[in-house]
Amino acid sequence: MSTEASATPPRTEERIQDAVIRLAGNSQDGIQSIGGFLARLAGRSAQEVMTYMTIPATISGGPSIFQVRMGSGEVLSAGDEADFLVAFYQHSYEGHISHLKDGGVLLYDSDHVEPDENDTRFLKVGVPIAALTVEALGGSTREKGKNIFTLGLLSRIFQLDIEKLRGIFVERFGGKSEDILRNANLAFDAGYSYPIDNVLDRYYAFHTPDETGEPQVTMDGNTAIVLGLLAGGVRCGAGYPITPWSTIMEMLRSQLPKYGGVFVQAEDELAAVSMAIGFSYGGRLAVTGSSGPGISLKLEALGWAGMAEIPLVVINVQRGGPSTGLPTNVEQSDLLQAIYGSHGDCPRVVLAAQNVEDCFYSALEACKIAREYSVPVFVLSDMSMASRIEAFDEPDLDNIVIEPVLDTGDRPEGYKPYDLDRITRHAPPGTWIEGGKFPQVTGLEHDETGHPSANPEMHVKMMAKRRDKLKTLASSLPPSEVFGDQEGETLVVGWGSTWGPIRETVIRERSSGKSMGHLHIRHVNPLPNDVDEIFSRYKNVVVVEMNDEGLYGFGQLATLLRAKTCNPSIRSLAKTDGLTFKIREIIKGIQERIQ
Repeated sequence: MSTEASATPPRTEERIQDAVIRLAGNSQDGIQSIGGFLARLAGRSAQEVMTYMTIPATISGGPSIFQVRMGSGEVLSAGDEADFLVAFYQHSYEGHISHLKDGGVLLYDSDHVEPDENDTRFLKVGVPIAALTVEALGGSTREKGKNIFTLGLLSRIFQLDIEKLRGIFVERFGGKSEDILRNANLAFDAGYSYPIDNVLDRYYAFHTPDETGEPQVTMDGNTAIVLGLLAGGVRCGAGYPITPWSTIMEMLRSQLPKYGGVFVQAEDELAAVSMAIGFSYGGRLAVTGSSGPGISLKLEALGWAGMAEIPLVVINVQRGGPSTGLPTNVEQSDLLQAIYGSHGDCPRVVLAAQNVEDCFYSALEACKIAREYSVPVFVLSDMSMASRIEAFDEPDLDNIVIEPVLDTGDRPEGYKPYDLDRITRHAPPGTWIEGGKFPQVTGLEHDETGHPSANPEMHVKMMAKRRDKLKTLASSLPPSEVFGDQEGETLVVGWGSTWGPIRETVIRERSSGKSMGHLHIRHVNPLPNDVDEIFSRYKNVVVVEMNDEGLYGFGQLATLLRAKTCNPSIRSLAKTDGLTFKIREIIKGIQERIQ
């Protein structure tokens, strides 16, 4: 929690730039709701916000946390340490007190938590949260609503905008019975009116944010992907449930019919990808998706889509692996699967979203590339971004939305969808071909009309055709942007959700006088053509990613970059603990590798 002295601060109010609040309890306590309310309030108050959560992988539930970092300054990560720890149970206190910074505030439910009174590193504030919630709502509630009571406490402590919060309550609970909204307000009022100043010697207030800029939207990464797909003109899709992809599927199933589209929950992954391919073959760009295990089941059909050159968007919300692995933890271990997961050589495009905002733009870009190059396009997200809430500038939808058009115009006689001199353009079923000789679409190698061909020379030409269009895409990519020092001692390279922690690391290190730059790669296949030249400007190149270092000591992106550039300066900083990178982990890892 960074603080700044104001000109005439109130005696009981401390002005702060940002705060990290860690909520620890059980998944049944609704702590994700507290964090979600705080994040959405920040977004509507022109503040920066980023969240982080862990949830149990078992149906029965269990210990869970939600961490939110909010404030009026730039927020790039969810924070290494918490300024405030809210502990609902003894196991919450014992398991997370190590995450509270020295001098921080421990707010605990005195009905369930007995802190170590000999530990003087923190300010301890005990409130009988469970009992007061029951008192406010009636004994039949059995503590339901204590999350909203706690939100009231935090709103009082941080002097939050109460009217905006009540508006969010109406949006969240307004469609349910009146009792639910009334009880939410009762619990909130009880928490807000608790005499917290009897045990806490000050309130906190964020510096007034600049509200003159663009209006903000607040959402998680999965929601951003759905909106990006809709803006990109996707109107059809099929999928099968799996954590953490499932919420994308559920949103598409409810939203696509509003735009004249359809989403099918298939009986399994094979059926889902086959249906999506069928939609795209029919002239409607479609989407399918999953997490790593489900993508494995789709790979045979994706090989068919590659051979037939069918435009398709494939979403992979990565989680810990292999197998069912760590279904509610984060990992970036599906990169090589996305690029090379196929029988035979099957070029496909792979994009990696770097934050929640970029989930929207990556999905939008994937739609454009799939259409233009007639190719399957992967969008890689992960568990961290799927559940993380961020605020960002509202997209200019008037200028970016693509309205899909079904092209069934007549084709000339002798039409060749696989013409060797241009990128493939299919004729959807029902399209009239002059002369009546219609092309085919097949998973067999084929000639320019799509008819099966085992001619060796034709196979070589078609392989080159499928490969070279990715080279054409690579040559069209904009120049890579390097943040910080443009040459010098160290370049830190990342992909995906490591963007924020890496960027904050580089800002901190440069402020202490170190020479450091940051390159984040969104287009991971094909890679940008200029990475060779960029790497040559630095003494050390450290690639930060959340996957295993493998047999030879290099993570998956580091392996690809070494293969492309043959640069011996590339070093790998990889981990597989299922948690996002902390700033201090990256700083320490870089120091160890460049020594």
